[in-house]
Amino acid sequence: MKILVISLAGIGDTLFATPLIHELRANFREAVIDAFVLWPGSRDILEGNSNLNTVFQKNLITESPSDSLSYLWQLRRQHYDISFNTHPQSRRHYRVVAKIIGANTRVSHDYDHANELDRWLVNKALPQDYQQHSADNNLALLELVGAKPKLPSHQYELFLSDAEKNWATEFVTKNRLGGRRLLGVHVGSGGTKNLALRRWPKENYAELFRALNRRYPEVTVLLMGGPEEKAAHEFILREVNSSLVRQPETRSLRQAAALIKHCHAFLSVDTSLMHVATAVGVPQQIVIETPTLNKTVVPYGREFVLVENPSVAGKNLDYYRYDGNGIRGTAEELVRCMSAIKPETVLETVRRALVLG
Repeated sequence: MKILVISLAGIGDTLFATPLIHELRANFREAVIDAFVLWPGSRDILEGNSNLNTVFQKNLITESPSDSLSYLWQLRRQHYDISFNTHPQSRRHYRVVAKIIGANTRVSHDYDHANELDRWLVNKALPQDYQQHSADNNLALLELVGAKPKLPSHQYELFLSDAEKNWATEFVTKNRLGGRRLLGVHVGSGGTKNLALRRWPKENYAELFRALNRRYPEVTVLLMGGPEEKAAHEFILREVNSSLVRQPETRSLRQAAALIKHCHAFLSVDTSLMHVATAVGVPQQIVIETPTLNKTVVPYGREFVLVENPSVAGKNLDYYRYDGNGIRGTAEELVRCMSAIKPETVLETVRRALVLG
């Protein structure tokens, strides 16, 4: 049997697929189980995963249509028996990809805008459930292929190498951070659709860090992220101008994950590094509420502290659903929504999480 797990949405969404991948291996021990991802960061998430045979990665967004189609045709020649479009992949394009690859059994979820075309593109589907996590939505798909969960419990799976762990330990030692309280922070968010508008303002982060430095100098902030966060990091570093706020130069998502593992707490909106922090077991997670946060995407199987957004006020699913569209509202409305959370509120949450005086 040959199985393909298709995870073309965000990097964090690929972590949602790892419990399903483990269960597929437990149920189909002799099968060839491959994964196909869009982003290099998603490939990093699955690197070293012993439950997979091969991880294929191709950015179908930046490639030309002819090159993308040629690549999908190569996957079609693998002759997969089953493909899984994991949750949440609401855009119809993802199901078109599954149809082109052409597994005999193409498994997915029915999303809010599903119609007969979707049910032709994929031939087995379950309704998505906003009341359970995306990882559990994925596990529910097992029943469509005659399987069931065999593991006693489930969690994200991220397999770091000894070299990556050693790099992070050396960074902490070299920078004399071993005796300090480390707060990892990701100021970014996904950049597809209009998801960048759910970022907490960089001015608020700068104000938060200035106050944190004044009151709790035993805390060092580590700004985590990639090229997408460069401009925001430069602004924050310039505004705060303190050795207590640092931007580690990590070469990959996996190095970043290894360093995040050393943090005592992690602060972010609902974004890929929030899920990475969950995967590596950061003791305390602080999540700034955004319009896109709902039960499907909270840290999986872990306690976390929510900084409530008064502008969202429980209306998350009114703002954002898995229907292929972006967050509802104008850019001005969404910026105003995220600005409603004040730095002093986040500071108090950080103080409690880090057990500061």
